[in-house]
Amino acid sequence: MRRVVVTPSGVEVIDAEVPDPDQNQVLVRVAAAGVCGSDVHALQGRHPFITLPYPPGHEVSGTVEAVGPGASLAVGTRVTMEPFLPCWECKQCLAGRQNICERLRFFGCAHDQGGMADYFTVDQRRLHVIPDELDWRRAAFIEPLGTPVHASRLVGGLAGKTVAILGAGTIALLTLKVARAQKASSVVMTARSARSRERATTFGADAVVDASAADAVAQVRDHLKQSADVVFDCVAEQSTIDQALAMANKGGTVVVVGVPPAPVTIPLPMIQDSQLRIQGSATYLPEDFADAIDLLTSGAVDVAGLATAIRPLDEAAAAFADAASGEHIKVLIEP
Repeated sequence: MRRVVVTPSGVEVIDAEVPDPDQNQVLVRVAAAGVCGSDVHALQGRHPFITLPYPPGHEVSGTVEAVGPGASLAVGTRVTMEPFLPCWECKQCLAGRQNICERLRFFGCAHDQGGMADYFTVDQRRLHVIPDELDWRRAAFIEPLGTPVHASRLVGGLAGKTVAILGAGTIALLTLKVARAQKASSVVMTARSARSRERATTFGADAVVDASAADAVAQVRDHLKQSADVVFDCVAEQSTIDQALAMANKGGTVVVVGVPPAPVTIPLPMIQDSQLRIQGSATYLPEDFADAIDLLTSGAVDVAGLATAIRPLDEAAAAFADAASGEHIKVLIEP
């Protein structure tokens, strides 16, 4: 079979043995895999938690091809994967917070297999059944959609709230769609490039502000007609965290959704005096995947137009180049 590997010298497609499913594992034949922003950052040496080389691919849809001992999923079942690999035994796992397992590993980021391959094996507990209503490409959005679903759950939902979203990449646009599905009262986004601002407008933001403008914070607050109840920072660098806190001032919540490429500083006196909340959001939980599937199946979230490039597996390097170019929203690889 073929497997993509990201190395210090670039993106390669190598030959590999088809893995045999172990106890409670299944073999999945991949139908579609998304190139995540984390994959691009890792290739560029800007991801704090991924070291090269590694086999990428954690936004996947596919079919159960074979089952190992103890596995109960039927061959032919259409599935998607929750890619984090918990230990199931630590304090966090026992409390139902497997996404922050104290010994967490992550499929397609810090693991010996990834979903950009013809096949992979994984514990069947990491899989969710894909409804027949979802085709392979929409199903590949279940994993990234789970991220804003989880982030919104952490702040008690978005109904009736004023929301600011910093960034206009895939996760930010999906956050916009979740905010709309949950009936946020107003949603304003920021983005640096004109292309990204145009996309955010097309996908339903009430207003989109140039993130590089000196008065970006004031513009966002003007459009919201007040401070933001919730700010989702999908970029997570010094400039955006500064803006996010100012938009949420006073009494608001800043949710750090993007993976920060480096440490930042925060104005602690302002945090205390304005009773601001900074909330980290790490991936998702099974209930978030279930909600993401329901949102896609019901049509409450429509991902049409988000997959702007499709490449075969042998063109993985070109797919990464597409994803890094700024020309595309989501790039999919279909073996």
